[in-house]
Amino acid sequence: VAAEGVYMGHIQISDTLKEGAADAVGKLKSSGYHTAMLTGDGAETAETVAGQLGLDSVYAGLLPHEKLEKLQAIRRKNGAVMFVGDGINDAPALTRADIGMAIGAGTDVAIDAADVVLMKSRLTDVAAVIRLSRATLTNIHQNLFWAFFYNVVGIPLAAGAFIALFGWELE
Repeated sequence: VAAEGVYMGHIQISDTLKEGAADAVGKLKSSGYHTAMLTGDGAETAETVAGQLGLDSVYAGLLPHEKLEKLQAIRRKNGAVMFVGDGINDAPALTRADIGMAIGAGTDVAIDAADVVLMKSRLTDVAAVIRLSRATLTNIHQNLFWAFFYNVVGIPLAAGAFIALFGWELE
C-alpha cells in the first residue's frame, strides 16, 4: 500500500487450507504414499502450504503442461501416480495420471477428465477411496481363488461321482 508514492505497508492475502487436508495427507503418508503438490501458485505460498500439510515435496509456479511434465517425472521416479485436482489447469494431469481423482466441487473440465470423482469435497475421502479399492481388489482375488479351486477340485469329483453312480453306459 502506498500513499502519495510512499510505501506504507503491504497486504498479504492467502487461502486457508481445506478442512481435513492435513488429516488426508497424514493418512496417505502413514499408508506409505509419497505426497507432492503441483501448483500454479507462487513458491512462497506453496512452501507454506506444503509445510502446514507435511507434504514430501512441492512444485510451484507450474502451468498446466508443466504439471503434466512433472507428473510424468514423478511417475518415472516413484511408479504409479494418483493425481487429485479440481481446476481447469489440472485436467491434463488428471487425464494422464494412472488414477485421476477430481474433487466434486471442482470445475466441469476437471470432473470430466478424472477417472474418479469425489461427490463431496472432503479430502479425507481420497484415503477412503484407496482403502475401498484395495478391499475390492482383495475380494476379487478371493473370488477368483475359490472359483478356480471349485473348478479344479469340484468338477473332477462330481464327474467321478457321476461315473461311479451311473457307470459309463449312458443311454
